[in-house]
Amino acid sequence: MQTIKINFIDFYHGFNPDDNFILDLLKPQFSIVISDNPDYLFYSDYGYKHLKYSCIKIYYTGENLVPDFNLCDYASSGHYIDFEDRHLRMPLFGLIASYKKIANKQFDAELALNRKFCCFVYSNQGNAHPIRNKFFQELSKYKTVDAGGRAFNNVGGPVKDKLGFLAGYKFTIAIENSDVNGYVSEKIVDPMSVNSMPVYWGSKNIGQDFNPDSFVIIKDDSDTAIREAIGQIKFLDNHNEEYLKMLSSPWLKEEQKIDYEALYAGFLSHIFEQPYSRAWRRATRGFNMRHTERLTAVFDTANNDR
Repeated sequence: MQTIKINFIDFYHGFNPDDNFILDLLKPQFSIVISDNPDYLFYSDYGYKHLKYSCIKIYYTGENLVPDFNLCDYASSGHYIDFEDRHLRMPLFGLIASYKKIANKQFDAELALNRKFCCFVYSNQGNAHPIRNKFFQELSKYKTVDAGGRAFNNVGGPVKDKLGFLAGYKFTIAIENSDVNGYVSEKIVDPMSVNSMPVYWGSKNIGQDFNPDSFVIIKDDSDTAIREAIGQIKFLDNHNEEYLKMLSSPWLKEEQKIDYEALYAGFLSHIFEQPYSRAWRRATRGFNMRHTERLTAVFDTANNDR
C-alpha cells in the first residue's frame, strides 16, 4: 500500500485533521502519515497559512469561492470549471449525509399532508443575499412560517434537531447565501432527506443536480419571481392532490444519481498515484512567484497588526 505524507490547514472551525471525511476516503487505498512537513497539503477557505507551504497543494471548498490555481495544484469546488485534470466539480451537498438518503424517495401520503405549513432555519444574516429575509417575510403574510434558527426565531429558541424539525413541515425555505451557478449546499438536500418540499433559490443550474419537477424554484430575486413562487406554494398548499403529485416526483433523475464520494476518491487517487514531479502542476517561478510572495507579505502584515 502506497504511503502518502499529508497535512490539513485553513479548514473550518471544528475540522479534525486526524479524523475527517477526506481521511475516510483515503485510508482504504493509502497508508496515511500526518506530517508538519507534508508532501501533499489540503487547505480550505479559513486562513492563509497554506501560503507558507512548498509542496503539492490541494484546495477544497464547499463555499461559493473560485479556486486560485496560481496557489494550488488541484482543487474541488461547486463551479463548472474544465481545467485539465486539476479541477473536480464537487458541490457541498455531495459529501453530506442527507444527500445519501434522497435517491429512493418513500413517504406516507397521509402523514405528508398532515404537517405544518412551512419552516425557515437560518442563523446567518450578515452575508446572505437579501432575498432570504424578504421571501420569509412575504410568505409569512400568507401563513405563519416557523423560524427554527436564530434568524427571526419564533419557536422559542433555535432547534436542536434540524432534520427532525424540517420533517414536520410540508415546505422548507431553501435559499442559498448567493446565486452562483454550481454552488449548491445542504440547504436543498436537508429538507429532501425528510420529504419536506424545498422552496429553492440559488444556482440557476439547479435542474442539472436535482429533478426540477420535485420542488418549488424561485427563478430570480425579483418581486415578480417572489410572487410567482408564493403563488405556486399557495396553490400546492390548497390542492392536496397536486401537492402529493409533485412530492411523488423523484428528487433525482437516474442520470443525477452520482456517488460523489467515489468521484472525489478517484480524483485524489489520480493525484497521489502519479510520480510526484508530474503531479506538481502550479508554476513556482516567473510572476507566479511574485504573486505568492506578495500575498504572503500582505497576510503576514495583517496578522502582525492584530
